Amino acid sequence: MSEPWTPTVPLPVDSVRAAVRGDLPRILEQLVDLVAIPGIAWDSFDPAQLECSAEAVAGVLEDAGLDEVEILRVPLGDGPGHPAVVAHRRPAPGHPTVLLYAHHDVQPPGRPELWDSEPFTAEERDGRLYGRGAADDKAGIMAHVGALRAAAAHREEGLGLGVTVFVEGEEEAGSPSFRDFLEAHRDRLAADVIVIADSSNWEVGVPALTTSLRGMVGAVVELSVLEHAVHSGMYGGPVLDAPTLLARLIATLHDDDGAVAVEGLLAEDRTDLVYEEERFRADAAVKDGVRLAGRGSIASRLWTRPALSVTGMDVTPVDVAANTIAPSARAKLSLRTAPGQDPAEAAEALRRHVETHAPFGAHVRFELEETGRSFRTDMSSEAARIARWALGESWGRPAVETGIGGSIPFTGDLTEVYPDAAILITGVEDPDTRAHSANESLHLGEFERAVVAEALMLLALDDTARHTGPARE
Repeated sequence: MSEPWTPTVPLPVDSVRAAVRGDLPRILEQLVDLVAIPGIAWDSFDPAQLECSAEAVAGVLEDAGLDEVEILRVPLGDGPGHPAVVAHRRPAPGHPTVLLYAHHDVQPPGRPELWDSEPFTAEERDGRLYGRGAADDKAGIMAHVGALRAAAAHREEGLGLGVTVFVEGEEEAGSPSFRDFLEAHRDRLAADVIVIADSSNWEVGVPALTTSLRGMVGAVVELSVLEHAVHSGMYGGPVLDAPTLLARLIATLHDDDGAVAVEGLLAEDRTDLVYEEERFRADAAVKDGVRLAGRGSIASRLWTRPALSVTGMDVTPVDVAANTIAPSARAKLSLRTAPGQDPAEAAEALRRHVETHAPFGAHVRFELEETGRSFRTDMSSEAARIARWALGESWGRPAVETGIGGSIPFTGDLTEVYPDAAILITGVEDPDTRAHSANESLHLGEFERAVVAEALMLLALDDTARHTGPARE
């Protein structure tokens, strides 16, 4: 672990905390207003709501005193692209620039009967704010806004830091135009430090800095055995149906311990944090008696080893099934790769596996849909050390380093476009947030601490530049 960071000059931790608490009603009022807008970047939803969401975010950033607030987009397919909001405040001479990222689009609400309150009407209950996007990731937007306001209040002459706020409008749709957006606005978004507020803390009361992300490979496998369906009684026996053979193929993806059995994938045990099995079972809602899969620590199985899931299948629905042998079936595969794994090599390894393990000579077609790069934070950087300090000061206990089993593919794009920038992944969520699920919620106490931590981070980066010089001219 790198040496802990200490401020060059004392920073007003208690004063920042008081400023954030005083501003919290306003912050939450603006968050409630943002939650009320169902901005979803999927083609099956009203795009006008996404436009309204972007306009509302632009208004919040203007209210926070940021300059040059714009709604920008790049073409996507035959359309104009999804609206992102970019706000900018230029640095004082000799000061670095910080890019603060969040996204304003949200997941669809899903089945309304599963919610205890209206998804797009934020409701506070027992110290949590419920609503779609209340945590993921409109709280990320407001964490940036609250932190900027609190930090600015403690600099009579204003922050010397340059600040760019980038609020994406298509993250929940897979960020399809993100790389093109970076390329189109490369200079406008350039920064020395990038803070991505789209992750989770370890638990309520324990802050975390997310230091690794698995990469991803998404693919569809289609297996076929017949030119068309035939009578299951007349022809059954010599030929097996496609769903049965697809099941046999899927079964080869894991060994008897449930570990991924695809050759050519990286795996490592590189986690210091203990994730107790009992807690994991509770967090993941694992049913009693179900044996956990894989080898190594729970944390490594989640963060530094590959995982492979079948996330969808196309077979004949039971309620319309006739007595025929199904000629084909499809499965959607989601492969999460260990940090450091090249996504193209992982995709090729998966392709090789399904093609060479096709049972009974079945025809297999592998269609690669998407890939995403993994990520690992350089914890020796000054920005990372400052972040750990700020989190520890805000929560009153040291921050832990965690990974994420899922992926944030655009971090790979940020790393490639801005190779010299320090990328920090923070968050306002906790294990009870239920992001993407019904009854998504934000723990208000944790949110307040996250705002304080980011404000301290900004002040520390500002002071460092004042006393030691800039990270980048």
